[in-house]
Amino acid sequence: MSMERLWGLLQRTQRLSPRPSQTIYKRVEGTQQWRLEEEEEEGEEGAEPAAHFCPMELRGPDLGSRAGRQNLGLWAAAGRKAAPYLVLTALLIFTGAFLLGYVAFRGSCQACGDDVLVVPEDVNYEPGPDSHQGTLYWSDLQAMFLRFLGEGRLEDTIRQISLRKRMAGSAGMAALAQDIRGALSSQKLDHVWMDTHYVGLQFPHPAHPNTLHWVDAADKLGEPLPLEDHDVYCPYSATGNATGELVYAHYGRPEDLQDLRARGVETAGRLLLVRLGEISFAQKVASAQEFGAGGVLIYPDPADFSQDPHKLGLSSHRAVYGHVHLGTGDPYTPGFPSFNQTQFPPVQSSGLPNIPAQPISADIASLLLRKLQGPVAPQEWQGRLPVSPYRLGPGPGLRLGVNNHRVSTPISNIFGCIEGRSEPDHYVVIGAQRDAWGPGAAKSAVGTAILLELVRTFSSMVSNGFQPRRSLLFISWDGGDFGSVGSTEWLEGYLSVLHLKAVVYVSLDNAVLGDDKFHAKTSPLLISLIENILKQVDSPNRSGQTLFEQVTFNSHSWDAEVIRPLPMDSSAYSFTAFAGVPAVEFSFMEDGQVYPFLHTKDDTYENLHTMLRGRLPAVAQAVAQLAGQLLIRLSHDHLLPLDFGRYGDVVLRHIGSLNEFSGDLKARGLTLQWVYSARGDYIRAAEKLRKEIYSSEERDERLMRMYNVRIMRVEFYFLSQYVSPADSPFRHIFLGRGDHTLGALLDHVRLLRSGGSGDPGATASRVAPGLGFQESRFRRQLALLTWTLQGAANALSGDVWNIDNNF
Repeated sequence: MSMERLWGLLQRTQRLSPRPSQTIYKRVEGTQQWRLEEEEEEGEEGAEPAAHFCPMELRGPDLGSRAGRQNLGLWAAAGRKAAPYLVLTALLIFTGAFLLGYVAFRGSCQACGDDVLVVPEDVNYEPGPDSHQGTLYWSDLQAMFLRFLGEGRLEDTIRQISLRKRMAGSAGMAALAQDIRGALSSQKLDHVWMDTHYVGLQFPHPAHPNTLHWVDAADKLGEPLPLEDHDVYCPYSATGNATGELVYAHYGRPEDLQDLRARGVETAGRLLLVRLGEISFAQKVASAQEFGAGGVLIYPDPADFSQDPHKLGLSSHRAVYGHVHLGTGDPYTPGFPSFNQTQFPPVQSSGLPNIPAQPISADIASLLLRKLQGPVAPQEWQGRLPVSPYRLGPGPGLRLGVNNHRVSTPISNIFGCIEGRSEPDHYVVIGAQRDAWGPGAAKSAVGTAILLELVRTFSSMVSNGFQPRRSLLFISWDGGDFGSVGSTEWLEGYLSVLHLKAVVYVSLDNAVLGDDKFHAKTSPLLISLIENILKQVDSPNRSGQTLFEQVTFNSHSWDAEVIRPLPMDSSAYSFTAFAGVPAVEFSFMEDGQVYPFLHTKDDTYENLHTMLRGRLPAVAQAVAQLAGQLLIRLSHDHLLPLDFGRYGDVVLRHIGSLNEFSGDLKARGLTLQWVYSARGDYIRAAEKLRKEIYSSEERDERLMRMYNVRIMRVEFYFLSQYVSPADSPFRHIFLGRGDHTLGALLDHVRLLRSGGSGDPGATASRVAPGLGFQESRFRRQLALLTWTLQGAANALSGDVWNIDNNF
């Protein structure tokens, strides 16, 4: 039937109608039926008919009339002949709309790149004046973040914070804490609060300063050597006097002290003069104590800093501050949170030294080195002080007197939170140290300024439509200069909760110490994500390049150039080694040289700005971009972007070192097969989980949450469940300290080829000096390591009925 015939039929039907009418449904009184009636519509021309809404049963026209039967027949005939055309027309319209929508969506996705992060349509928020309407993709979120971040005043904030005195426990710190809390409260955060801990901190005695004297052969005190920076000290040093001859020990590493012993220079009962650098103050003092030294003097050698005459250098009369607790947190409450009501056990941290330590300036070190006799130091031990050559000693006697005293001190951590929409009980945490011993521009002012800018930026994003899936937790730490005291005490107080809820920790400490190189000290779980983000952040000092292109300019292996293990003196270390939360700390560094003013009175805004040749704002902005985009991915992706397969490579690398000794072990009837099997189970579990995720539906919220829980706890799985947190707080088998670690096992196995003599420097495993390889100890270490690794594989497998052990 043609369209013309159909139209004619419709017109004929209309003419057969008795009069103009409107069909409505009307209930007839006295009956339960609904019937169709014709009512004439009286009203003005063009007026809209009144709408009647009521429950109804659809019935046809009254068939009792002749006109009704004629109308019905004509309508039925027209409907039967027109139906195929109507269906075909509907299909054509649907197909065209589908193709148009597909092309439009595909084009928008291509603009977004590979990582499309969709905010679901059920997000409820009050849009601001600049809010995005509709779906937010990764490119939208990235552009929004960069736009709001660019409105900040990072440089001014760094300058202002560095001018404020903020030693932990001081009145200046209390005032700054209230200002930071006020700044967080003024933003669009869901929660702002403060935690106070009462910790034991060590300070110089106001009436009895530390001293250093010459001593003659009869142990009689001679002239004092002036300690030019009287208030520079080593917190947590042992107190009292140490007397002995002086020995030069390079950086004070275990291998340096072993080298001294091999050259016939004894360290026992003597004072060691060691250079700043390579390892922390705490590690230097711990190594000296293991080798029997009586005390330690630490000085900055000009050879360890830039020799560029156009760059600033550390004054020769400056000493450098640094704590000597081999651990983190309050050493007088190890493993317990230092809340005011806590009943402390009568124990101290095993990381507290038993020998005194004191920083001295380069000028004082020159005086001491001139007095040394004995063999000439190796060429690589020679420095740049006006003494030639450096000798190993021994030299004349000295007496070091340390009179530091312990003070119970309140410290305050400040928190701000943006609650997540879908997984509010999972936290992405970012923090920065607030306190500083001196001006602390690089040490803590930069990190605190970046933290505040990120809070302001994400608050603006929330006002304009951004709602993270997971909660964002912003924290300003106190007590950082005493060994991450504030962050560790918080972890100890909430450990039972945090290992289930904290997804990742991002540290902003020491973020800008230069601008030539970039390092990421991190858990292996974050390496792939960091690589992805580096490709999206512009280099602060190479126009037209991304940060990834900058770090790979002279190296094809980006991770070898950038990735470093977490050091103990980082606040991020406790999150991973103690709490089992993956963590990262970013740092821009000078090429080949360290920032000379860290932990000194010269760590000022002016010196930092001059060292970076005016590029401080650009470098700080790059750190903020990197950290912020990392937070977006971690808080907003449906599936957590943590590479849980990376730990298989870590185990393989360590096993490669152990394989060297497989023949020695086999000769004793021992084997490493258990470790190999556990590694194989972990790799199979990781691959199985990866395939499950790949074949799953991303929109299945219950399934995604189940996968995310398994992924976010991978780091926790590597905390040994077979050692006590009170005795071995750093239970991580790859990063921790103690006999349960893979590093301790490797140190022990090396004794098979050392002629039976122990390595006194193996402080990570606490190998007793003089003891050789012990089969019973090896078997115990192997069991601790193997079953922790096997437990990680089992947990990654999911439910118990999915576990397939091949032991």
